[in-house]
Amino acid sequence: MTVVPQEPVLFTGTMRKNLDPFRDHTDEELWNALDEVQLKEAIEGLPGKLNTELAESGSNLSAGQRQLVSFARAILRKNQILIIDKATSNVDPRTDEVIKKKVREKFAQCTVLTITNRLSTVIDSEQVMVLDSGRQIEYSSPYKLLQNKNSLFYKMVQHLGEAEATALTETATQVHM
Repeated sequence: MTVVPQEPVLFTGTMRKNLDPFRDHTDEELWNALDEVQLKEAIEGLPGKLNTELAESGSNLSAGQRQLVSFARAILRKNQILIIDKATSNVDPRTDEVIKKKVREKFAQCTVLTITNRLSTVIDSEQVMVLDSGRQIEYSSPYKLLQNKNSLFYKMVQHLGEAEATALTETATQVHM
């Protein structure tokens, strides 16, 4: 099981150590994983490339880059369960899209539990569990929840505004078909 938290966990040491702490992978596999998350060029631009020492908690990388390193690590591990805990809450829209795309591609055969406040992150999920004060309120596909105008999920989507609600509803409908 791999957990990708809101604030990614990076180790003191090299980029290589952060991607592959147990040295299970070849350089080619590491570069491929970085390429998958669109970090290859950025890491190639560092003076030591994979051997670049990261500052404490990876502070010499942007928030988005730190999150993408965590996803590259998850891709390398090939676990069957991935837990994403608000992984896109502190990243720019481009990084958010990269993460969502990679989750769909690389973890399609895995169980993915996503904890998020961004409804766009889960609108194409198979099932959504809506919690209120830690209690389950609803559990169904986004499409079905959006069919019920009394559902909390429907109300949350509508609260985003007409344009965003329309876009999310269209996405849920496309996934349902």
